[in-house]
Amino acid sequence: MSTVSYKKLWKLLIDKDMKRKDLREATGISTASMAKLSKNENLTTDVLLKICDALKCDISDIMEVSLDVEVQSDDEDKKV
Repeated sequence: MSTVSYKKLWKLLIDKDMKRKDLREATGISTASMAKLSKNENLTTDVLLKICDALKCDISDIMEVSLDVEVQSDDEDKKV
């Protein structure tokens, strides 16, 4: 399973001297979407693209995806 982090977004807002409220107003995204961002939850691509358009940046500038590697047991590797 993958996990999402929006730490890059919060750093970018600091660099641009913007508050979360400013971002919400500039993008028109809902308070529910802002809450999801704060909790590092998944958002629709539309919301992420609105943020990128408002901040004039690429999606990789606002988020990171970490892949969790699952370790399989020896029993799962053996097929009968």
